[in-house]
Amino acid sequence: MSSLFILAEIFDEPFFIGKEDWKFAWEILVRTAIMFLIIIIGVKILGRRGIKQLSIFELVVIIGLGSAAGDPMFYSEVGILAAVLVFTVVVLLYRLLTYLVERFDFIENFMEGRPEILIRDGSFVFKENTSKDLGTEELFAALRIERVSQLGQVRMAIEEINGDISIFFFENEKIKSGLPILPGDCDHPLKFIPEEADYSCIFCGNTEFKSIGNPGKCLVCHRDKWVKSSHETRVS
Repeated sequence: MSSLFILAEIFDEPFFIGKEDWKFAWEILVRTAIMFLIIIIGVKILGRRGIKQLSIFELVVIIGLGSAAGDPMFYSEVGILAAVLVFTVVVLLYRLLTYLVERFDFIENFMEGRPEILIRDGSFVFKENTSKDLGTEELFAALRIERVSQLGQVRMAIEEINGDISIFFFENEKIKSGLPILPGDCDHPLKFIPEEADYSCIFCGNTEFKSIGNPGKCLVCHRDKWVKSSHETRVS
């Protein structure tokens, strides 16, 4: 009986409709329609850009507009005019900051960020990749989509300010040995070099020729995890 009582308490009427009167449902429909039109107008004022092209500031603006629009839709104590005022202030601030970004490079660099080189000549570039936002597996996935199977095929990979990755390839005759990036390739780093060949550091992608024996530490990142390099050409 106690369990049935608890279920009855959970699924009572306020659980589904809250404390508002059913008559407020019609007002919700009108409020939602109004705020929906205001959102469309606000987005049109901000300009036409794809989601991937949004900067951090623009994403904050969209979230702010969504929050301002949401409350008046179903809270009777929040007026439409208050939401319109919030929309107006946010859009004006966006326009002001857009003007400042166009006038001052340091503001543009702060707000928009700068392209970062992730890979150069088949190895990771850590000094330039200061943000560390892009995980290794995410980067490998982006490379594999472009039919890259090992880093020696990549002359340069750049993370653009919109999050896209631009990849520039070596010509087939110039491809070098590099770190293999197919799933499972780096799961079992070697503790002993079984044969003379090129081996790649699984942390930075640096490739070195190794003799049989202890692999030693990487000359670039000083790690000691290696896998045999691949010299596959890119499948176009």
